Amino acid sequence: MQPEVLQGVLIPFLGTAIGSACVFFLKGEMNLRLQRALTGFAAGVMVAASVWSLLIPAMDQAAAMGKWSFVPAFVGLWLGVLFLLLLDRIIPHLHMNSECVEGHDCGFGRNTMLVLAVALHNFPEGMAVGVLLAGWLAGEPGISGPAVLALALGIAIQNIPEGAIISMPLKSGGMGSGKAFGAGVLSGVVEPVGAIITILLAGVLTPVLPYVLSFAAGAMLYVVVEELIPEMSEGPHSDIGTVFFTVGFSLMMALDVALG
Repeated sequence: MQPEVLQGVLIPFLGTAIGSACVFFLKGEMNLRLQRALTGFAAGVMVAASVWSLLIPAMDQAAAMGKWSFVPAFVGLWLGVLFLLLLDRIIPHLHMNSECVEGHDCGFGRNTMLVLAVALHNFPEGMAVGVLLAGWLAGEPGISGPAVLALALGIAIQNIPEGAIISMPLKSGGMGSGKAFGAGVLSGVVEPVGAIITILLAGVLTPVLPYVLSFAAGAMLYVVVEELIPEMSEGPHSDIGTVFFTVGFSLMMALDVALG
């Protein structure tokens, strides 16, 4: 496996592991202002990545369709949103577990549901990295190694607070630090799995790559609007989330244009 592929597959997963490791260093919950800053930054990164890393390349690759080159991006975007909407009907919603996150009583069933919810929401993010890697390996124009790395880093930043949101309440509920860390890490395993599956299906996906790129963008945007923006805006002094959203967006935009 090429080093660039290995980095793209593992970096988002490492973000979850780092967040889960908070159980070894922090006694209480993650500082709320820090969590909002990280969440806002990650949301900005992922919105910019969805546009510059996924939607624009999708339209560039459909340029032969002329004025209809937006169709694959339009269709794929909606398919990604509808897919995540379906997941939210099937699996427990993260905000439904707010009592557990805030440190209240967390039973085994609720904890299991929370890990499952985060894991299934992480799968499209792994797929987004995988589809970019598949396009890069296939030599598709408009997709570069640095662009893949930038997207992987952005997703990893988002995964830090998610890992902590799972592992720290488990520890507060009486679970050992090692087991709580393991549960948080387990929720992130689906990202490298999703990326690898997408890469292995590269031969099938390449002919419809514009649709797959925009599908990943739609799935990521759904997560940002449904999960990250409410979390970064909740409670007083929510402007820190907005500021760091702008920081993340502008940084990802600059990196993607400069390195991509």
